[in-house]
Amino acid sequence: MEAVFQFFRRNRLAYQGLSVLLLVLVVSAIGLLGYPVYTNFEQGRIQDRKTNQLASPELKAKYENRQLRVGDALTRIKIPKLGVDVVVVEGTTPAALKAGAGHYRGTPLPCETGNVAIAGHRTTYGKPFAQMDRLAPGDQIILQTPVGSCTYEVSDRGGSPNPFVVSPDNIGIVANTPGERNLTLTTCHPKGSAKQRLIIRAALVKGAIGA
Repeated sequence: MEAVFQFFRRNRLAYQGLSVLLLVLVVSAIGLLGYPVYTNFEQGRIQDRKTNQLASPELKAKYENRQLRVGDALTRIKIPKLGVDVVVVEGTTPAALKAGAGHYRGTPLPCETGNVAIAGHRTTYGKPFAQMDRLAPGDQIILQTPVGSCTYEVSDRGGSPNPFVVSPDNIGIVANTPGERNLTLTTCHPKGSAKQRLIIRAALVKGAIGA
């Protein structure tokens, strides 16, 4: 060990290089630990704003007239088993998903006929879908919109797993299902990776809205 110290005393450039490397490692570690904290704080601020918007008469009018824009509050999702209670916004762009969860544009509005699809973060921005893998057939998911609420129940897929995993390019998972009343939740899988998508399928059991 003394020989190592003597080497660095004689070689100032090597010592400075080691110091820079240690500084980079420390800063990187702080960033990795601090980023989730920052995103959770940001998501909390957004949720406060969206909660107020969801209760406003202006938002109700936009909802009824289907004039919602990306980032507008859309519905509140509650998953009693997981303690989830967050406002879902319209859209799944990176900016919209800072709210924690977003509604796939082009899919039906909550509680309406078809395949309502919602994406949510699993490790950052409040991580509302962090424990989605714990859901099982029979568990309930509640959506509260400006014009009413409804309850979905995680489906029994005839012996197939639910939740289940698909590739990230499987856009068919959020395709519409005419005549059916489903809810599809999506999140990244495994935790901390976007390599795959974890999916929950649920069926409407109470409170249908619309045609």
